[in-house]
Amino acid sequence: MDFDAGQRRAHARQIFAAALRAADAGQCVRRALALDGDGLRIFDQPYPLKTEARLLVIGAGKATPAMAAAAEEILGGRISAGAINTKYGHTLPLSRIITAECGHPLPDQAGVEGTERMLGLLEDLSPDDLILCLFSGGGSALMPAPASGLTLADKQATTGALLACGAPIEEINAFRKHLSKAKGGQLARLASPARVVSLLISDVIGDRLDTIASGPTHPDATTFGYCLDLVERYQLRGQLPGVVLGHLEAGAAGQEPETPKEGDPCFSRTRTGVAGSNALAIEAAEAEARALGYQTLVLSSRIAGENREVAGVHVAIAQEVCASGRPLAPPACIISGGETTVTLCGKGKGGRNQEFALAAALHLDGWDRITCLCGGTDGTDGPTDAAGAFAEGGTVQRARQLGFSAAAHLRENDAYPFFAALGDLLLTGPTGTNVMDLRLFLVS
Repeated sequence: MDFDAGQRRAHARQIFAAALRAADAGQCVRRALALDGDGLRIFDQPYPLKTEARLLVIGAGKATPAMAAAAEEILGGRISAGAINTKYGHTLPLSRIITAECGHPLPDQAGVEGTERMLGLLEDLSPDDLILCLFSGGGSALMPAPASGLTLADKQATTGALLACGAPIEEINAFRKHLSKAKGGQLARLASPARVVSLLISDVIGDRLDTIASGPTHPDATTFGYCLDLVERYQLRGQLPGVVLGHLEAGAAGQEPETPKEGDPCFSRTRTGVAGSNALAIEAAEAEARALGYQTLVLSSRIAGENREVAGVHVAIAQEVCASGRPLAPPACIISGGETTVTLCGKGKGGRNQEFALAAALHLDGWDRITCLCGGTDGTDGPTDAAGAFAEGGTVQRARQLGFSAAAHLRENDAYPFFAALGDLLLTGPTGTNVMDLRLFLVS
């Protein structure tokens, strides 16, 4: 069995779509949540609700509207009130839960106002009340609640500096927790004494509960001192607002309250669980690829590291399959998930998935039996309307004929106009999920 370039590209789209269906946030919530007599059943655990008890729904993330729509479908009029934040353009019709559209990856004032609406719901709670939290990827940026003495501008400057230096999401979130009054377990503190259950759609490697959306309802292992260590490691002292440095230093000196840790009483009535993840998407992608006639090789759901270097390694594996039939013979589909990082060195437009595809295209030049698709499962790669892009053995040559230099565009982090000119962007629109990235290499 063999497949030409057109078939490989169509198959790549089909495999990617199967992964998205499996990780659909609404479906994930439907599997985890159900009405159970006079109460709820969440992750197969009963949560009785007295008649006078309130059921509140809050959350933030790119996939949170799909989660909220499923919650409304299941719970209906039992929901007392609700408020969520999501990225511009990701909203869905909701009847009982208010949605605020907000800035991502840089937080904006709409995010602050939406978060204040959420926190306002947590006032005067009783032990019988139940808070259902719906968090997904993007929740950290979409739920800005500056700590006392800080402003939104302070948080924007800090987030921008961290993104530019290539810090991984776990380190960025450590700052977000310690510059916030809601993240890093502090939402659980605010919701006490009510019961709190959080459903998560994971966009972090290893599905770490303290990292997804910066762990608003989970104990935080990071500290003010750890954030100061990162300031020195990335040489950020001259790039961060003075008031931010002062806040971190005050916290390290014990003059600001630390985020709640394991064993804090505020977690005695909380539960947090992952409803959807990258591994779920990969499992579906592998099944679809096999159904189409490919042998499959799943590298990992935990791929991280510098984007361009990771692209080179992936291409080398695909080339080995193509040239020698090792470690599996064509037709083959190599699959990986995770989330790489990009160190910005130019001023172009793109995202990590488009940049991955561009770096891969340079390595693939002339290898006409390999097709690469790299896409973000949320449907928006960086600050663009594309989920990612395709790369093949003829990509560099086709671009050259149009007057585009792949190497020059890579140097400028300018993948979007490059692939737009070729018609090779992966355009899905908002997908209703967010479980990191998916990379496919199809070899015939």
